Amino acid sequence: MTPEAFKSWRKALGLKQKDAADKLGLKKRVIQYYEKGHRDGKAVEIPKNVELACLALALGYEEYDASLVKKSDEAS
Repeated sequence: MTPEAFKSWRKALGLKQKDAADKLGLKKRVIQYYEKGHRDGKAVEIPKNVELACLALALGYEEYDASLVKKSDEAS
């Protein structure tokens, strides 16, 4: 996820940086680093787990419910 995509995600959900931080379990400062793409001149990558959490929030999932997950042998 690029810094631009991350910021677009946040704005599309109508979240302020602090709100996004709260929903993702991060500090506001980390959100700012993700949106800039760097910290103190060093590149900052958005971890895959944060990217997936963004997707879940965009789909309306605020919490994880394991009962909704089917095991592979139950799929058919």
